[in-house]
Amino acid sequence: MTKLDAPMNAWNDAAHLLCVRLDSLGEVLMCTPAMRALRAQCPQRRLTLLTSPAGAALGPHLPDVDAVLAYEAPWMDSSAPGSPARHIESIAKLAAQRFDGAVIFTPYTQSALPAALLCQLAGIPLRAAYCREQPWQLLTHWIADPEPGAMVRHEAQRQLDLVRHLGAEIADEHLSFVPTSEDMASVRARLRQAGIDPAGRWLVLHPGACAPARRYPQRHWRTLVHALSERIGCPLVLTGGAHEMALIDAIEVPPGARVLSLAGQLGVGELGALLAQASLVVSNNTGPAHIAAAVGTPVVDLYALTNLQHTPWRVPSRVLNHDVVCRNFHGSVCPEGHHDCMEKLAPSQVVDAVCSLLKQTEGYRTREVVLE
Repeated sequence: MTKLDAPMNAWNDAAHLLCVRLDSLGEVLMCTPAMRALRAQCPQRRLTLLTSPAGAALGPHLPDVDAVLAYEAPWMDSSAPGSPARHIESIAKLAAQRFDGAVIFTPYTQSALPAALLCQLAGIPLRAAYCREQPWQLLTHWIADPEPGAMVRHEAQRQLDLVRHLGAEIADEHLSFVPTSEDMASVRARLRQAGIDPAGRWLVLHPGACAPARRYPQRHWRTLVHALSERIGCPLVLTGGAHEMALIDAIEVPPGARVLSLAGQLGVGELGALLAQASLVVSNNTGPAHIAAAVGTPVVDLYALTNLQHTPWRVPSRVLNHDVVCRNFHGSVCPEGHHDCMEKLAPSQVVDAVCSLLKQTEGYRTREVVLE
């Protein structure tokens, strides 16, 4: 049900929209199909994304976003403490942009009302979001949230359904991430320097994740590298942030295996370029899995069952997990501190999934990689 305080057709003429998604990289990527639909709704439309500092790193690689504003919202758990003056300044900056409307994207576990208040105080006349509470004047277009009571959707579908209520639809529902030509060239040079043919078969393995509940055990990664090297024999490229270098350095490389670690060496653009050229990606349920889906690379997703609506979207994949006590717990911290969500997923199962998906997708690309 949609409850309106402003005409629905007002969105068709809203030429300057603010899209709000204050979470991290993966969550922003899952909004890209909806943002593409909003862009297509009005030919002269300009989109600005308000997101977290981590999400803002995607800015140069989002083809449907014209500008990005970074904001550490005090109601988000990843935000650093800030003075009231900082938030008042942020409201003033939004007001100066003179937006015609704001679309607030949230998962069902978050309330849209803090962001709606921010947008109302900034004088944005149209404000739309899912909401279970009565928003009164905070939202001009209130879409009653059916989750999680009536259903749980993939988050990309949730955001597409939200903008469909506003009259925005699109045929291409893939995630979006566009590497630059410089990023592609840089990655190819790194691979060639390591003796890896960029056009050949090679895999990317991403062992890290921000939350312990989403990490495949380190000892299993060691076994997996050995097993993949023996069974497939192609080069393996390990990725991760600078803070994950110790985790990756601890993975023992078997004699004769071709393993390249690029941990701590890639920016977001280069990571996207690397994933775009790989034959397949093995990753925990974290940002790189969504980047891989956005660039059309098949994914074997080692999937802790804490976010059931975040599987790889519109890309060939294998999602591997085992049932756990906290199966329906949404978040990054398991009840009672348990972090063994992936413990019983045997490396042999992962290898079987990799081989199966490689066979299915040999020569596969859903779309050509478009360079910025």
